[in-house]
Amino acid sequence: MRVFWFLLLTMVVVVAAVTLAVVGGGGSAVLQEVEPERLTDPLPANRPVGRADVEAMRLPMAVRGYRMTDVDEALGRLGAELAERDAHIAELESALAGAQATAVNGPDLFKQPGEAPAAEDGQQDREDGR
Repeated sequence: MRVFWFLLLTMVVVVAAVTLAVVGGGGSAVLQEVEPERLTDPLPANRPVGRADVEAMRLPMAVRGYRMTDVDEALGRLGAELAERDAHIAELESALAGAQATAVNGPDLFKQPGEAPAAEDGQQDREDGR
C-alpha cells in the first residue's frame, strides 16, 4: 500500500511541475527568435588564400550538418585559388625549361671574341690528327 501512495504522490508532483512549466512560461516565447548562423569570416578576397586562412575557417552548423551554400562557396574559392596557382607554376616551369634550353644550346658566354666554338676546336684537332 505504501508503494501505491508513493507512486501516486510522485505522479502528482511530476504533473504539477509540467503544468507549471507550460502555464508559467506563457507570458514570453519559449524559444527566442534567433537569426540563422552565417559564415562570418569568409576567405579573404583581397589576397591569396593561405594555409592559416583555411585552418581558421569555421563553417556554421545547420540542422543536417553544414550549409550547402557556405561549403560550396568556400570550396569554389579554394578550387579557383589552386587552379590559379597551378597555372602560375606551369608558367614558371615552362619559362625555366626555356631558359635551360637556351643555356644548353645557346652561345658560349665564356669564349673570347674571334675564338672558334669549343666543338669546332675538337673537330679540327681530330681532322689534324688524320
